[in-house]
Amino acid sequence: LFLVNGLMTLGFAGARQQTELCNESLMLEKLPACGKFFEEMMKKVDSKKWCNLTEFIMYYDNFTQCTEREANNASCFWPNPLAEGFITGIHKQFFSNCTSEKVHWEDPPDEILITLILIPVMLTCAMITLVVWCSKRSDIL
Repeated sequence: LFLVNGLMTLGFAGARQQTELCNESLMLEKLPACGKFFEEMMKKVDSKKWCNLTEFIMYYDNFTQCTEREANNASCFWPNPLAEGFITGIHKQFFSNCTSEKVHWEDPPDEILITLILIPVMLTCAMITLVVWCSKRSDIL
């Protein structure tokens, strides 16, 4: 691994590959434009529908493509911790009220629960009785 004129040079069995170092400050300078565009697009969507992804999926796709493009233009991998932090900030701004509500399961009333338990038990007993009775009367059948 060598550093030459701001370029990282990797040597593999005599072959050399050059890649530029990530310019984090350039990336952080460009990402807000992606956020601003997304914000403008989200103004077209009723805020009550911000939790329904189908209402703004194209805007969000454009936003993620923009952040990826700006990261790549700054010679940075995407996603990276700085870009993820920026995206998380956008999520907090627009989707903080979109927590999924967990379903609270409750047992049915005792009368229904007892009925649901007893019906299969009674049917099982009836089937066993029928099988035993039929096996004793096999000479008649």
